[in-house]
Order: sequence, then structure tokens, then C-alpha cells
Amino acid sequence: MNEQSTDLRETVRQRYATAAVKVSEGSTACCGPEPVEVDENFGSTLYAAEDRDTLPVEAVAASLGCGNPTAVAELREGERVLDLGSGGGIDVLLSARRVGPTGKAYGLDMTEEMLALALANAAKAGATNVEFLKGTIEAIPLPAHTVDVVISNCVINLSTDKSAVFAETFRVLKPGGRIGVSDVVADDTLTPEQRAERGDYVGCIAGALSFAEYRAGLEAAGFTDVEITPTHPVADGMHSAIVRATKPSTAESTHRAAE
Repeated sequence: MNEQSTDLRETVRQRYATAAVKVSEGSTACCGPEPVEVDENFGSTLYAAEDRDTLPVEAVAASLGCGNPTAVAELREGERVLDLGSGGGIDVLLSARRVGPTGKAYGLDMTEEMLALALANAAKAGATNVEFLKGTIEAIPLPAHTVDVVISNCVINLSTDKSAVFAETFRVLKPGGRIGVSDVVADDTLTPEQRAERGDYVGCIAGALSFAEYRAGLEAAGFTDVEITPTHPVADGMHSAIVRATKPSTAESTHRAAE
């Protein structure tokens, strides 16, 4: 990793560490924690009230995403799901409920403060089918073919090596597994410089891929059935989007290789 990438990763880590500390300190205040994100395009307001109301207030307050991946991932009973950049744990806890006691939800985060907050939230929620891991989304600390579904909420755009994220995601998915993520995606007409003009890197804008780049990256990693659907604008020419893709089954992979 070059010096610029290292600096950007540290900037992202510091931002999320600060957010976690703010929520943790706010939980001891008389009125509870304040949301760390006030922009209507990001944060807990993108979740249904019935979901927010059943979770610890600290998990809701720490939400910094641009969508609700658990609503589009079509999680099923007994599945194993991995949340990339799990933060305070809101998507892990919602996923754990959807996959039930026979399933499992993993959360991966590189920030100690967020991991501590997520563990506390899981304990408050009484969630027993969750596990939080420390690491980066470019080097997922799980064996190959471990999970059925990978979700993420406005985190992949923060990576400085998105091809590694796509490759690692493909590796840990079982054959036939799928991704259902929310992310910020740019119009194909915008250059990287124009994207940077619309917002900073930790604000989930400057590092965003275009629609074509996102599709090409997933397909280069081996994914098929790629769908990228914009949901709402977050800046001029920048969109929150739902991204879906599938890892081919072994039989499909063999057939495609033969072709």
C-alpha cells in the first residue's frame, strides 16, 4: 500500500473511531446518544421505523450508511452473512434476526472503537448468532467459501483498493453465493477529479466508482448477474445505489470456463 492510500485509510479510521466514541459517550447522557450523521442521504433514517425501534439506540445512532442492505439482500433462515465495515453493528443485528438461530451474522471492521461499540450493542440486543472480526475489507479474515451472502453499507467506496475488496468478497462466498450492498456510485460521465470536487473521501464521495467501473470490477473478480440500481442522489451526478451480483455455482463456473 502506498503512502497516500495509507494516509486515506488512517483518515477513514479516525473518522469512524471518533463517531464511535461520540455515540458511546452520548449513551451515558440523560437524553441518550445523538445520531452521528445528520445528512438526510446518510444514516439511520434510511431504515424502517420498525427496524430502528427494535435495536439498541447506540446501534441506530452509529449508523453512517447510505442505504439499508438488509432490506435488499433477501436473507433467508439458516444463512451465513458477512457485513463489510460493520460499524456499530446495525446491519449485523438486523441480519442476525433475519437468518435466525440456525444462521450466523459476521461483522468486519478495522476500528477498535467501533468493534467495542458493536459488541456492546450485540450484548444489549441479546444476539447470540453474531461474531465481530477485526480486519480490513481488502483482506477478510475468513476462510474461502464461508458465507452465503455479503452485505455492506456505503463502505466499499471508502477502500483505496476496490479490486482487492471484490476479489476477497468472491473468495469468501460459497459457490452460488451473492452480494447485496448499498454504495455510492458516480455517473459514467464524471471524471475522478469531478467526483472529488463534489465531496471528500471520508464523506463517501471522492472514492466512488462509476457505474461502468463498478460493474467491470465485479465481473473481473468473477461475479455474474451484476445489477446496479440507483436509489437516491447524494450529490450532483452521485447516487446511493443497490448493488447485487452472484458468485457462479461450481457447475456454472465449469461451463463458463469451457465456453
